[in-house]
Amino acid sequence: MYNNHFEIFELPVSFDINKDTLAQRYRDLQRAVHPDKYANAPDRDRRLAMQKTVQINEAFQTLKNPLTRAGYLLHLQGIDQNDGIMDGEFLMTQMDLREELADIKQKSLPIEAFLSRMEKQMQSLIDTLSQQFAQENWQAAHDSVRQFQFFTRLHEDALRLEEELI
Repeated sequence: MYNNHFEIFELPVSFDINKDTLAQRYRDLQRAVHPDKYANAPDRDRRLAMQKTVQINEAFQTLKNPLTRAGYLLHLQGIDQNDGIMDGEFLMTQMDLREELADIKQKSLPIEAFLSRMEKQMQSLIDTLSQQFAQENWQAAHDSVRQFQFFTRLHEDALRLEEELI
């Protein structure tokens, strides 16, 4: 078995990964342990192939997404991404943005500009996390991951609202 998800795909333990390499190695591994290859194998071998398939899928899902990859990197450092108290200023920002989204819903205002701002904020956080992880600044990365979680949820809420408004 493997020590971490990065090892499965022979990638360096890093926030910045080559997504094409990840996808290619995922496909290669999936072919290697595909259940059809073990259809006539003993039960033990079929079970092991299924366990490897589950592990590969879980690792791929974690690493392909920047938010879950960041949380996983914190986990490898023994840091729970959900621990701690948010900065007071950021809590105020959260409330303001939630109010803005509620106003958009209540007044049926255009949502495109709001969505664009959330996407830019998430990209900015990805760039920030890249630097923080490269510098092994775990506490700052933890705080950025918490912000990234908020903006991701808010973006998802805004997308749902956009569907309602159409």
